[in-house]
Amino acid sequence: MNWLLVAVGAMVGAPLRYLTDRAVQKRHDTVFPWGTFTVNVAGSLILGLLSGAAAAGAASPHVQLLLGTGLCGALTTYSTFSYETLRLAENGAKFFAAANVVASVVAGLGAAFAGAALAEALWA
Repeated sequence: MNWLLVAVGAMVGAPLRYLTDRAVQKRHDTVFPWGTFTVNVAGSLILGLLSGAAAAGAASPHVQLLLGTGLCGALTTYSTFSYETLRLAENGAKFFAAANVVASVVAGLGAAFAGAALAEALWA
């Protein structure tokens, strides 16, 4: 039954990633991959919040599978982040490639820590 929770979460996360990426990227006239950046940071925030809730006993293992593994697993995308960074570097946009790496790691970790801190404030 656990696999079904993961599948249902992923069925929401994957289209949400695609639609969010397209909506965000359409609004920016730059080579920087704002859409992928947005979904990765949002997913990190959600996962940090969920992890904090689980640590406080406010999120069941089923919720973790549905939202953490399923939704966040399909929403976030390390492979696209890597591919877009490589394409930026190969196309001569080395500043944007480096900025993507630094900003994604810093913002992603920051969002995960913020989510965990929010969960602790709500459920501790």
